[in-house]
Amino acid sequence: MAESTRQNPLLATDLGGTKIATALVSPEGEILCQEHVPTLAEEGVDAVISRMLAATDSVVGRADLSLSSFTSIAIAAAGAIDSKKGIVTASPNLPGWRDIHLKEIIETATGLDTFVINDASAAALGEHCFGAGRGVNNLIYVTVSTGIGGGIIIDGKLYSGVSGSAGEVGHMTIDVNGPRCNCGNIGCLELLASGRAVAREAQRLIAQGARTRIIQLAEGEPQNITAKIVAAAAQEGDNLASEIISRAATYLGMGLANLVNIFNPEMIIIGGGMAKMGDMLLDTARKVVAERAFQLPAQRVRIVPSQLGDNAAVLGAVAFGQGLAGSL
Repeated sequence: MAESTRQNPLLATDLGGTKIATALVSPEGEILCQEHVPTLAEEGVDAVISRMLAATDSVVGRADLSLSSFTSIAIAAAGAIDSKKGIVTASPNLPGWRDIHLKEIIETATGLDTFVINDASAAALGEHCFGAGRGVNNLIYVTVSTGIGGGIIIDGKLYSGVSGSAGEVGHMTIDVNGPRCNCGNIGCLELLASGRAVAREAQRLIAQGARTRIIQLAEGEPQNITAKIVAAAAQEGDNLASEIISRAATYLGMGLANLVNIFNPEMIIIGGGMAKMGDMLLDTARKVVAERAFQLPAQRVRIVPSQLGDNAAVLGAVAFGQGLAGSL
């Protein structure tokens, strides 16, 4: 990683399907100040952008600075991104976000040069520059959260593809007879192994009369069920919760086996909220990779949890804004 000569803190935002995280970050990757607000994507594009701008003003104000102190802002956004033009071309987890010229909008509102990158690609870059992937030149980052996304580092450089949308690993087909995804495809990995998928499966089984600790932890309200609650029930020994997570981990392992066979990476980093389940999720996924992927690449790959956690994308956005992504 090249050493930056810029000493001023950098502005970055992680725009996700659930929350917006805005931070001031040192060139070395230290988060100096951070603000979190809910995305509330259902309220529409304009409302989300207004919240992004408000969060930016807030974090800058908390640091006793002004926007004029900065020259740029880097944004990691969920969905397919044309990074060269700064356009969110489509985003399954941000309803209504199609061909949104985010770079132009933010530059007009702030006067700052704006860089836009897919959030999972940013997280891959963040882990490569500052986290678990330091010194690893061939890696794949997979975020398993509300949805599933990915970022690819090849020979130390971020691989973005011809239109900037490489790494959409959550939308590989796993089950040709599976449910329909928000992206329009059938049986996507995201529909089978994400946090949303885990919560939905628990809700479905409870509606069918399954007895489980999950509903108690959700205070009797099925709509309150989250993957975090299912994991808590599993840790308490609830059989149904353990089965749901094991099934999701099996699907995840199938997707990872595909990535191992295609890319032969040295490391796969698992991030996102589901990664906080640790070995409860990863042990099964690793086992499936060992069983399904080609033997030699399966033996060589290390499947590890994110080191940067929730900060991977915002730190990767900073690296992208500094020009540390390289190009393929």
